[in-house]
Order: sequence, then structure tokens, then C-alpha cells
Amino acid sequence: MKKKVLLIAALFTAGLSFAQDGLTSKKGVPILPEAGDWALGFDASSLLNYGGNMLNGNTANSLAPMGDVNANTIYGKKFIDANTAYRGMLRLGFGTNTNTTYVTDLSDGADADATVENDTTMSSFNITIGGGKEFRRGKGRLQGVYGPMASISLGSSKQVHEFGNDLSNTNSVARVTEAKGGSTFALAVGGFAGVEYFFAPKMSLGAEIGWNIQLSSTGDGEVTTESWTGNESESNSTESAGNSSFGFDTRPNANITLNFHF
Repeated sequence: MKKKVLLIAALFTAGLSFAQDGLTSKKGVPILPEAGDWALGFDASSLLNYGGNMLNGNTANSLAPMGDVNANTIYGKKFIDANTAYRGMLRLGFGTNTNTTYVTDLSDGADADATVENDTTMSSFNITIGGGKEFRRGKGRLQGVYGPMASISLGSSKQVHEFGNDLSNTNSVARVTEAKGGSTFALAVGGFAGVEYFFAPKMSLGAEIGWNIQLSSTGDGEVTTESWTGNESESNSTESAGNSSFGFDTRPNANITLNFHF
């Protein structure tokens, strides 16, 4: 927290070098957004943490997100006029990760120190699309923002296990070969309120709180296991139960956002 305050103070001090009359820079560039402007924003908490570490000489810098729920979401705006904008949000993510471990080779005639690979591949897909309308108040660098917002999210995940040793009389423990998570659907409808400070022409830092009705549902998944019958291996699939939730609560949309207007 102290690191963030130091960097924000530095940005604020730098902002004082711009002329306040008419809220333009010394070169006459408008500081606040205007009709027709576009804006692009993203989570800046990790960037501020990185900059704060640089100011205090900490070498353990990292640009990893700080656990914010929307750290992977991009925000965009289209200004109708200086105080009104349409806004959208997008997250589109797909990832695959494979972990390999080496275990003793149990096949007949294998050397005592021989090994084989066990591989676990994890994949996931996430998409979030949202939109709303933003209104703002304020005549200086500090602007209040508020308005309605809604979003839809979809997601899925799967794990696949591949074993180097086949099942046999000497290796007969049942094991999971595949686990599919049920598809997840989430809907959030509500509003937001926050502040945005313009520390330079068309550049700002913002923070918001949302108040949403949230509905989430995850369908049934499927788990496939492999077992040894005494003569051969066989596979069986069973369903895993899904879940659903409903809530109405406030939540932080982002720790801090960095926004560019153009």
C-alpha cells in the first residue's frame, strides 16, 4: 500500500506541471475527455506495485496481477460527450499447461533405475463480455463516474492424465484418466460508481465499486477412471454434480485502473 501511495504521489506532482486554466496542458492539449474520444483501460495494480518497488530500491519486482477478479479484463469507452460514454469490457482467455513427472518403469524386464513419464494436461477457456453507460461529474482533474453495467461470462476446464505404466497385476490401482468440468455460465446486472483522476492530458487513474445481481451456474462434469479387472484394463465414466449460485452484493471491479483517452 505504501508503495502505491508513493507512485500515485509522484504522478500527482507531475500533473501539477500542467496549466489549470481551461484544464489544458502548457501546449494547449485538453486534459479531460471530449465528445468522440475513445478510451482504453486495464488493471494497473501490478504496475503500481512494480513502480513502487523501483522507488524504494526493492529488487523483487513483479508484474503479476495482485489477485483482482478482473485483472485479465480489458475496458473500452466511446464518449458521446464530455460527460457521457458507452463502455464495454472483454476477457478472452484460453490456456493449456502440461506437467510431467518421472516414475519407476514397472514393465517386465525394465532396469531398476529406468523411468517413464506421467503427464497431466490442464486446459481452460474463459470469455467475459459486458457493456454499460457511464456518466461523470466534476469540473477538475478528479471526476466521479457512475452508471449501469451488465456482463455475461462463459467458462470450461478439463484435465487429462496420461500414464507411462499400463495397468497390470502388479500395478492395479484404479486411476483417473480424464476429468471434465461442467460448462459455467454467469450473468451480472447492476451498476458501478467510482472516481477517475487525470494526472496528465487524456491519461487517468481510476477505482470503482460495483453493485450487482449475480447468477452463476455450472453444469454437470464427467470423470473417466481406468481400473484393472484381473485380465485387462477397462474405463468407466461417471457424472460429477454441478452447482449454481445467486447473490446481490457490492464487490470491487478493480483495485486501480490505468486509462488512456485518444
